[in-house]
Formats: sequence, structure tokens, C-alpha cells
Amino acid sequence: MGLYQVYPTHSTLFLWTGTTLDTRLTTFLNDNAYNQNDVHHFNVTQEKKLVARYLEDQSNPFSASNRWKESSPPEDDAPKLKIQGVHHQSLVKIITEVFEDHAATTFHMTPFHQMWKISDEQSIEVFSEVYSLPAMLKAYTEINSLPHAVDDNLEHVVASLMMYSNLTHLSNFGDTSLWPFYLFFGKESKYTCRKPTASACHHVAYIPSIPDDFQDLYFNIFGDTSSAEVHTHCKWELIQAIWKLLLDEDFMWAYEHGLVICCGDRVTHRVEVSLIWILIARIKFLGECLCPCCLVKKADVPEMGTEQNMCDHMILQCVKNRAHHKKIDCAHKLIFEHSTPVDGRRVKSVLNSESLIPTHNTFLDKLYTFGFNLFLMLVVDMLHEFELDVWKAIFTHLLCIVHAAGGVAVQELNWRYAIVPSCPNVQEGDNQVFQ
Repeated sequence: MGLYQVYPTHSTLFLWTGTTLDTRLTTFLNDNAYNQNDVHHFNVTQEKKLVARYLEDQSNPFSASNRWKESSPPEDDAPKLKIQGVHHQSLVKIITEVFEDHAATTFHMTPFHQMWKISDEQSIEVFSEVYSLPAMLKAYTEINSLPHAVDDNLEHVVASLMMYSNLTHLSNFGDTSLWPFYLFFGKESKYTCRKPTASACHHVAYIPSIPDDFQDLYFNIFGDTSSAEVHTHCKWELIQAIWKLLLDEDFMWAYEHGLVICCGDRVTHRVEVSLIWILIARIKFLGECLCPCCLVKKADVPEMGTEQNMCDHMILQCVKNRAHHKKIDCAHKLIFEHSTPVDGRRVKSVLNSESLIPTHNTFLDKLYTFGFNLFLMLVVDMLHEFELDVWKAIFTHLLCIVHAAGGVAVQELNWRYAIVPSCPNVQEGDNQVFQ
């Protein structure tokens, strides 16, 4: 009997196969073994569970002990979508041209501490520019403390790359859009970078969107339309594929050995590409963790501000390791070899504890051996992670707390609000914050 012994009656078997093969249903109904009374006890969900339970039993004829194997085509054999029109530039060429340009004379090649001397007894460190950040000072110290070649007498400087990417709508009506990658240099003052005439923003790549006929292509291959999760997964894969184009062999060589460049001030430096910051929307939708930098869960929000919470932020910091790679490999195996949905329960059980997505990260794949920390690369994107309406509601709530506190708290806030200078060419608003 084999698998057929799972079904209690012939009628149940007929009904089960008839639900999947409608053309045979008439034949089954006319069969002598069919009993109409069994229809009242038939349940599709229950029969599926019986079949699944039978297949899990090692005594079934399809078990591994009988030399049967269950597998799917490997990931390499999965259908691939070819994206046309990826326009991009070489990062190495951009870095070389920028440092050779006369504008490099305004670069701060050597980082420094910036202090505000309040009095003879008190000074406060000011964090205003990238070249005065502790990370820049640390990177500069590290690259100059490394062993150099005998004939290498050049000053080693850090090229801090600040990448930015965001989908931009080009029209008020319709869905015409552009998805650029921008590049700024941290050695240049932020006041220069914000001037359009300074040409401090460099276009690195333009990412094409998923084709409009994606659903048609997907349906022709799988016989069904894709879910929103599959479409999102393809976008993730597309972004990482673009990064693979940008982190090419020339960039990898420059990252390891540096670039010897005669800069705009006619001084030759060895430029080390050792710091990369990226501004991009990065929180996983409905993820378990509050941010990609640590593993503090959303359930721990009520503890925010407590001593234990501050310790958790330090102890549970995300660090670079191969465990992430293994988890994503496991998720890929479930998706491509076991036909598990991208957002399936089994995939989530592997990735959700750290709010990961089932996509390999190019930076982790290519720069891990150099000690690159993927999680320190991502900076806070207030535009996407703390939207205007959310901040407005929080600020209103804070104002209510100040008002409830009484005393001179309201007046003190108004005084501080009044001394903040307004932006140029912008009409000055009311200095009374509670108005």
C-alpha cells in the first residue's frame, strides 16, 4: 500500500487526489469504492498533517534508509535576473582625481583634537568635523604605526569616504525616480561640502530599479506571482551586487596597499582607504533589535536609560564575525534548497535574533580579513529612522513634561531657543517655543 495506507478509506483517498486533480474527480465519484458518507469526515488540513507525519516516519518507503534523498537545485542553479544599465565609476579614480585637484589644498590631512577653552581651568572637546573625530585620530595613528617599506618615506594619510544613497523622485506626478550613490570626503569641511559650487559631492553609481516586467518573468518561471518579500529580497541582492562592482580589484589593492598620489599642494602622500561611512536606511522592518549596532531588543525599551540598559548597549554590541555569514548561508540553504519562503518561519528562526536579512554583505565578504567592522560603518540616518511626524509627537510630549514641571523650566527653554541663530535667507520664527 505504501503512502496510500495513510488514508482511512478509499473515499478519503479519492477526495484527496481529487482536490489536486480536478479532471479525475468525475471518475472517482463513479467508482464503486467511493462512499458518499465519508465526505462528512473529510478535512484537507487534517489529511495534509497525516501525510507530513507519515513522511517524517523513518519506516516510510521514502526514508533515507531506503536510499531516498530529498533535495532541490543548489543556489547556483537558481534562476537569475539580469539587470541592465548599471552606470558606475571607479572609486580609485575618484579618490585619485580628488586628491590631485587643487581643492585638496583645503583638506585637513592630519586629524587633530578640537577644544573649546571655557576658562583657564576648564576645556571641552568639540566634535564638529570628521577630521577631528576620535575614529579619525585612531585610524591615523594605526596606519602610521604599521611597518613601512624601507624606501617608503611618505606621509600616510587616511581617505575617509562618506557614502550616501537614497531613492529620489524626479517628478511630482508619476513614479519617475533615480537611485544614486554619492561620495563625500571627510577631510573636507562640512561647510564646503554643503556648497553646490564647491563640487564636493561625487556621483559614484546610479542603481537601476527592478524591471517593470519582474512579475511576468517570475510567473513564467515559477507559475505564480512573487510576494512583496521576494521583491524586497531582490532589491537587497541588487544593492549588494552594485557594491561588488564598486569594490573591484583596483579598490581592494588600494585598500590593502594604499595609493601614492601627488596631491594638489604638490606634496606626495600615501593615501590609505581605511575609513568608510555609509548613510543609508538600514533598520530591518519589524526586526527584533532596536538598531544594527547592538542586540538590545525592542522588548527592553522600558529599561532605556537605566544603568543595566547602558551596560547592555556595551556588552551586546554587534561585532564582525563569521557567525553572521554562517547564519545567512543557512538561510540561503533553506530558501534555495528546501523551498522555504524568504519570510518563512524557519528563515526567521535563524535570522531574527539579530535582525539579519538573508543577503550576503559585500563589505563583510571582501573586507573581513582586514579587520573591517561592518557595524561601525553605518551611521544614523535621522531622515529615515526618526521621521518628522514621529519627532514632532515626541517633542510635543517633552514640552508637556516641561510645562508640568513648572517653575522657570518653560522660560529657560524659551531663552535657549531664542539664542539659536536662524538659517540664512530663512524668515526668523517665533522665539517662544510654546507658541
